[in-house]
Amino acid sequence: MTVTRISQTEPDRHNADVEVVLGVDTHRDVHVAAVLTALGALLATAAFPTTAVGYRQLLAWARGFGVLHQAGVECTGSYGAALTRALHAEGIQVVEVNQPDRGNRRRKGKTDTIDAEAAARAVITGRATAIAKTSDGPVEAMRLLKLARDSAINASTKAINQLKSVLVGANPQLRETLTGLGPMTLIRHCAQLPDVDPAAAPADQAAVYTLQILARRVLTLKAEAYELEKRIRTQIRAQAPALLERVGVGPDSAAALLITAGDNPDRVQAEASYAALCGVSPVEASSGNTQRRRLNRGGDRQANAALYRIVQSRLRFDERTQQYLQRRLQEGKTRKETIRCLKRYVAREIFSLLHPGPTTQSNAMAT
Repeated sequence: MTVTRISQTEPDRHNADVEVVLGVDTHRDVHVAAVLTALGALLATAAFPTTAVGYRQLLAWARGFGVLHQAGVECTGSYGAALTRALHAEGIQVVEVNQPDRGNRRRKGKTDTIDAEAAARAVITGRATAIAKTSDGPVEAMRLLKLARDSAINASTKAINQLKSVLVGANPQLRETLTGLGPMTLIRHCAQLPDVDPAAAPADQAAVYTLQILARRVLTLKAEAYELEKRIRTQIRAQAPALLERVGVGPDSAAALLITAGDNPDRVQAEASYAALCGVSPVEASSGNTQRRRLNRGGDRQANAALYRIVQSRLRFDERTQQYLQRRLQEGKTRKETIRCLKRYVAREIFSLLHPGPTTQSNAMAT
């Protein structure tokens, strides 16, 4: 597949010392790239296939305009993930770029070339500062394992609900033999149900067969989830062994918090930035004489949910957390407000484990 030129501007080999910035609008099959000077002058745009050869062509093309150190890439966690890894391998800093400003989009319209140019300008102007995840190490492997485990658990839950709904309308004699059994005992009994007499009613035969199939599916999915959890635990112990030793931190929560930081947690320079990543940092909402902060509804919601689970566990089993809750309630705070404070404290604690050493205060927010 050949490179598709969108702009007629060709690389100027005499500008070997000029610093340029790359912007990329990513898609499933084709990435559209734009090269700008450090002062913001557009040099060229072009489209490249999303293949290994296409990535090499894109890089060679961009470097033909000058020295390339930074690239602004959209969707570094999805369509742009492979390109991000390729750029990192070449020593190029990749900055995660969110969607273009809506005001500019209304004025200039929407095309892939405009989006690619906007991605580069976001890096030049400093609007985009979040360093992208490398997505090529053990945390990325953990993310894939967690994805499969979550899928197995969701499918298992759905199958269990379907099994129970079938059991409600099953033959009373069959239903009575399964009444009072625990969840897993019920599943095992249904998986081992004997076949119904062929002379029985078609609905009774179908009910027994359906219960057998659903129960066996649940057992298979639970075995998959258990095996995946063991692999996730191994990855967590290799990456951050102290994480699982903290009160209330299980493998699922630990994995979610590690995935948020990524394989290069040093990109998050301050614990406040990590808290913002997890959506537990308050957001200023002051205006005029009104000075207040509102709840942060951004960030990684899975990490936010993991912090919530940790706090709930500590409220049940950790004496210090229980004392903190009581003190805050006596000061007039609500239980919800106290839980938000606790989530913020837990995020600081987790950050110290993922990013050892003195933290530096930074205004840059990583995503």
